Amino acid sequence: MKILWSPLAIDRASEIAEYIALDKSAAADNWINTLFSKVEQLKFSPKSGRVVPEIGDEQFRELIYGNYRIIYRIEKKQVSILTIRHGKQILPMEDILA
Repeated sequence: MKILWSPLAIDRASEIAEYIALDKSAAADNWINTLFSKVEQLKFSPKSGRVVPEIGDEQFRELIYGNYRIIYRIEKKQVSILTIRHGKQILPMEDILA
């Protein structure tokens, strides 16, 4: 399976890493590297994440990484990373249904 990152997901990952870097840049580097490693595993196990509770559709899933939710959609030949949200944030439907 191919992994495709949406512009929104890339922006969210950058914003989170920049925020972490304000305190410790090495921690931000580690966070972003681990994020990409977790997402790469979806190539081999796309259904490893749980179904997004707000949607209840098998094709919309999420990986939990620390305090963050990596929201993705399983498609025929690819996994699309849609957004990354803090677990305490409300998940706007326009982030994933656009």
